[in-house]
Parts: sequence; structure tokens; C-alpha cells
Amino acid sequence: MKNTIYRYWLCQILGWGGWSLLNLFFVFLFTQDYYMKVEERRNLFLMGLFIQFVWYILSTHLLRIGLKKMKWINFSLNKVIIFFVTGVVITGVVSYYGARITAVSTGNSIIQYEKKQDLKSAIEKEKSKGVEGTNYFLATKDNPKDSANYNLVQKIKQNTGWYRDAKGVWKYEDPRKGRFWWNLIFNFILIALWLLIYMVWHYLERNRKDEIDKLNLLTVVKEMELKTIKSHINPHFIFNSLNSIRALVDENPNRARKAITELSNILRSSLQVEKVETVTLKNELDIVKDYLAIEQMRFEERLKIEFEIDTDMHDQLVPPMMLQTLVENAIKHGISKRINGGLVKIIARRNQDTLELIVQNSGKLNGNYKDGFGFKSTRDRLKILYGEKAHFSVQDTGKDMVESKLILPIIEPRN
Repeated sequence: MKNTIYRYWLCQILGWGGWSLLNLFFVFLFTQDYYMKVEERRNLFLMGLFIQFVWYILSTHLLRIGLKKMKWINFSLNKVIIFFVTGVVITGVVSYYGARITAVSTGNSIIQYEKKQDLKSAIEKEKSKGVEGTNYFLATKDNPKDSANYNLVQKIKQNTGWYRDAKGVWKYEDPRKGRFWWNLIFNFILIALWLLIYMVWHYLERNRKDEIDKLNLLTVVKEMELKTIKSHINPHFIFNSLNSIRALVDENPNRARKAITELSNILRSSLQVEKVETVTLKNELDIVKDYLAIEQMRFEERLKIEFEIDTDMHDQLVPPMMLQTLVENAIKHGISKRINGGLVKIIARRNQDTLELIVQNSGKLNGNYKDGFGFKSTRDRLKILYGEKAHFSVQDTGKDMVESKLILPIIEPRN
């Protein structure tokens, strides 16, 4: 928050200060003789620039306060346009008249100074023409006898803006009436540029924050989804393994003890992979082999296992427990449903820039098998980790075999 306020005031001072310096530069470049040679005029000009600088900052700051209170950034486009025009007009008028009134009230108005100088010039012209103290100002345009005096009145008025009325009192009429409107319009343009920059900046800042918030939210969601999926995978695997060991306790205690040792190895590996999102294929295969060792003690000769592994792929990174989940489903939905058991074959090979992990098992595909938790968790994890770069499919091969295939992008291991 402090950094934002600091940047805001820095931009205010540099922006309006830069505009004041630009004015000063053009004065030195084009009208130096007029504004800088006479000390009093020079001091008034510089003081006028400072007063204008202060009022630009003050008026735009008040506009900013109004913008924040009204929460303009949530407005519709039509309301923003209306608010923009209204803000420019009000702020432009306030800054313009505020600077003029302040300059006059403090005696630092160069306009008042120039009016006084013009009055002196008008009086001097009277004297130079020898009409001082006369009623030359009563001359009319239509009377040929008064033409010289009438032209004198008009010439003095045209050159200085001053003239005497019918009572002989000096009156002032600005010979550059259009200058007021041009100054005011130019003031509106400056305020409009300030407000446009302010609004565009905040729109961009809001969009940037929205993008950051979306990314942060997406990251949190992904982390929660991964943790949720992992928390389902591990208990699911443990319960199946314990059921396998329970079947061996009475039948073959020695094998049951060996199975418990295998399970402890798997749990130890499982605790380690909880801390990472990917592991090497070799580590994943070690977990799969331990799992199959447990299951083979239960199924004995009913479970046949084959591996076809490209050893060059051992260092490739894969999601932890994913291959094990597919093998688990192959046994649960395939081998365990068959009286004579069957074959589980695991294949890992490279195909161009992708790694193919294939689990084949004896059996036939059915709807419940395809939509089970293992396949659902696999699809969810792939979507979270790889987006559209990874693919997963399950199909019958037509030879009394079901094939589950993972296609993952090749990821080089981190050193």
C-alpha cells in the first residue's frame, strides 16, 4: 500500500512538474524577451507556473478521491464514459479558475500585471496624441468632424484593450477574447489525458491482479486436487494389499511375513513420493514389482507377469503411483475375475518425443472396469499435471486382453 501511494505522488509531481518545465522551455525558446527580461514580469510568470502546478495536483488528487469512493472500475462502459466527461469538465474548471483566483488574490497574476501595463500604455497614447483632459471619447462614428477622435479611441482600445466610456472612466475589454476559451479547452485536454492515463493504468493493473489471482487459485486447486487424489490412491492400495496378506495368514504364514516385508518397502517408497510430483520410471517400476510380489503370493501360479522395459527410459520422470494403479486395476478387474487367472504384461518404451507405458492383462473390458476409481484418478492427474500433452486410453485388444496405455511427454530428469 505504501509503495502504491509513493508511486502515485511521484507520478503526480513528475508529471505536472514536467508539464511546467515544458512551458518554461517553450518560453525560453520563443518568448524569452517578453517574459524574462523584465524582472517583475519574470517573477510573476514563474510564480504563476508554480500556482498552476499546485492546482493541477490538487484538483486531480480530488478527482482521484472521488474515483476511489465511487468505485468507478466496476462501472459499465456507458457510466465510465459519462463519469469521464463529467470529471474532466469539473476538474478542468476547478484547476483553471482555482489557479487564476489564487494568482489574483495573492498578487501574483501576470494577467492583472499586463492589464495595468496596458492601461499605462493607453494613458501614454492619450498624451502623445494631445487629447488628455478633452472629451475626445464622446466622438461618434457617423459624424465626419469626430472621425479622427473616434479612430483614436478605437486604436487605443485595439492596442491595449482600454477605452474611456461616455463618463470618461477607463474600461477594459480583452482584445484577445478567444484566448480564454482556448486556454480553458486546452486545460480540459490536459485533465482528460491525466484521467485517461489513470483509468488505463488501473484497468491494466486490475487485469494483471486478476490474472495473478487466477493463477494462484489454479495453483491452489491443482495442489488440493493432487493431494486429494494421492490421499485416495494410498489407502486404496494399502487396503488391497492388506486383503492379500490376510488371505495368506492362515494358509501360509511364512509367505504372509514375507508379504508384510514387501508391503513395508512399498509404504516406505510411498511416503517418499508424497513429497514430489514426479519420480523416475525405475523407482515407479520398483514399487510395481513389490506390489506384484505381494499379489503373486496370493494368486501363485494363476498370476503370470511379463516385463518389456526399455532401459534407456529408466531415468524418465513419471507421476508417482500411476503405473502401480493401472497394474492394481488390471489384477482387481482382470485376473481376480478369472478362475484360471491370467497374464499381466508391463511395457515401457519411447515413441519419438513421448514415453508409452502400457499395462496389458487377460480379460475383457466392461463399463464398471473402465469407469473405476483407478482410471478416473489417472485421468484427473494427467489433466492437472500435463494438460493436453498427455493421453490415457483403455481398450480391448481383441485377443482376450485389455490394454491400458499412458502416453506422457518426455521430461528430462532434474540434476
